Amino acid sequence: MYDGYDSCSEDTSSSSSSDESEEEVAPLQSSLPIIKNNGQVYTYPDGKSGMATCEMCGMVGVRDAFYSKTKRFCSVSCSRSYSSNSKKASILARLQGKPPTKRAKVLQKQPLVAKLAAYAQYQATMKNQSLSKTAITSEGFNWGIYIESNNLVAAPVPCFKHAPMSNCWGDIIEGARVEVPNTDQNLAANVYWIAGIIKVAGYNALMRYEGFENDCSKDFWCNLCSNDVHPVGWCARSGKPLVPPKTIHSKFSNWKAFLVKRLTGSRTIPIDFSQKVADSMQYPFKPTMRVEVVDKTYLCRTRVAVVDIVIGGRLRLVYEDSEDKSDDFWCHMYSPLIHPIGWSRSIGHRFKRTGTCKVAYFDFTHNYFIF
Repeated sequence: MYDGYDSCSEDTSSSSSSDESEEEVAPLQSSLPIIKNNGQVYTYPDGKSGMATCEMCGMVGVRDAFYSKTKRFCSVSCSRSYSSNSKKASILARLQGKPPTKRAKVLQKQPLVAKLAAYAQYQATMKNQSLSKTAITSEGFNWGIYIESNNLVAAPVPCFKHAPMSNCWGDIIEGARVEVPNTDQNLAANVYWIAGIIKVAGYNALMRYEGFENDCSKDFWCNLCSNDVHPVGWCARSGKPLVPPKTIHSKFSNWKAFLVKRLTGSRTIPIDFSQKVADSMQYPFKPTMRVEVVDKTYLCRTRVAVVDIVIGGRLRLVYEDSEDKSDDFWCHMYSPLIHPIGWSRSIGHRFKRTGTCKVAYFDFTHNYFIF
């Protein structure tokens, strides 16, 4: 197993392990003697150096070639930009009365003995469990297969300013690498592998596992906003195993060297991408809230409706006088067809009354309710 392709270096002091390490280094040096990173030529002196991801620009490269002792940034400019952004975020948080965001902690180096023990325990667990196969599943209609089969082009997310993640979807580009569950394996536990983005269609992306080259037999569609998609380096930080797909497992004898060659200089999604997704999915509307919405049978008046479902900013509104909840109306939360309770009365607009009920008046300007 490849537990995050050794994201941190390993230091061993015993003389007995030095002979073994020299034997393991030999094939790596012969297969990958020189690597180019950030315009500089870097050689592998010991074959143990792992990969690292820049926390500012997302650049993937050789860990030892990164800037500073913590190896968190690929260059001095990225380090300074990150520090400047952190100060701005801290000042903004204090102005909003929120606690300042804590900076990411630097992982401590783990000795080789600890990694070998973890690997032995992992192998024992695999033998005691029955073989099964996990897959990335999606509910409902599969837009990816529909777009691919009809050779269609989806409108990019930034075209819709009101859509979630529209202001930061520029970080998603074709060719970027991510870590996703490996569905082409015979292990009982969840393992991961690196995949590249072949095509982007809205929030979905056509993915291909690293190592398949031009073979598209195992390509799959995945929602990039799901919890199964992570930036490169997530497995190393989380202690998750990286396992090559069984279809190409025998294609390369040294997968660590292969990953180093493929990932050096590549791009990945931001480290805080999942947090951005969660923040963009926060909406002021909740189920059981009441609003005034246009009457679809008589467009010159409004009716009271109850919020039934909230999906990505879209609201399913059920008219309050609908007994079986089949009389509904779909609209976006920013639609001009939806208004707070009392809007029609305040401007003298026609309104269909449905009886007296205790409701909350929502102030869209200040985002709070008046009971």
